Amino acid sequence: MNNLLPECRTYWTTQMEDAFHFMEAIRSYPFEECGENLCSLTDAAEGVEVAFSQTLRNGQFPREFFIRVGLAEPFREAARAMNDRGWMLKIEDAYRSPEMQRAQSHNPAFFDRILEMVIWELGGEIPTPELMLRRVSALIATRCRVGTHVSGSAIDVTLWSLTTGEELKRGGAYPEFSEKSPMASPFITREERQNRQEIDAVMKHYGWIAYPYEFWHYSIGDAYAEYLGGMGRPARYGAIRFEEGKIKPVPDSESDELLEPLEFYQQSIQEALARREKLGGRDLNL
Repeated sequence: MNNLLPECRTYWTTQMEDAFHFMEAIRSYPFEECGENLCSLTDAAEGVEVAFSQTLRNGQFPREFFIRVGLAEPFREAARAMNDRGWMLKIEDAYRSPEMQRAQSHNPAFFDRILEMVIWELGGEIPTPELMLRRVSALIATRCRVGTHVSGSAIDVTLWSLTTGEELKRGGAYPEFSEKSPMASPFITREERQNRQEIDAVMKHYGWIAYPYEFWHYSIGDAYAEYLGGMGRPARYGAIRFEEGKIKPVPDSESDELLEPLEFYQQSIQEALARREKLGGRDLNL
């Protein structure tokens, strides 16, 4: 399953706790919604070689790729710069409605994988719902207020070689939930680290800021980007719904509510363990 060296577990635990506290800080980060609409990423990619994931999101939502209008040009320029290097951006995800964000935690492929990591972290013990909520919060936003995909300001990316058609190695397939997930993970190869650094340098040049705990997540203008940039500016993009071609801000009180109560995590742990039992006790989704 993992490299079972003690330092791997220590790193995972430390990083996931740091990510949870990051999310708590984002909850109170100021924002002033600018009201900018969403636009189609596929339209923005015209004239540039970009791929888009074709699978159903969480097995139920059709793939539609939207982003704030003001981010179309930084996206296109970053994609063109990748082409110049012989690479192609593949967009795995962009805007998510609150309902789509909620479905992330319901996806067994995600929940079961994170649960196995936490069981590994605890040396085989089953986590409490409280701990599972902390870990899921670090890797799958559990409030719209901190889910920058819900702000229409974030993209998840993989990179592919235009020459070979193969994915660039970055330390795991999207999404990688392990000690390799943080951008600065020491548990990846030299090639994987170099690819991460080169991709990050291109994205950063065009304003895209990486979420430190997931090497595939980039955003501009939201609470993540402004907090990490340290400029003291309020975020200009907050959580929104996109209905009939127009955005509608999610009320702040609603956006800060947990998408699922603590009881959901207790029930989901039991359901995941039942799936595990059907596999003869083998790790889930590995």
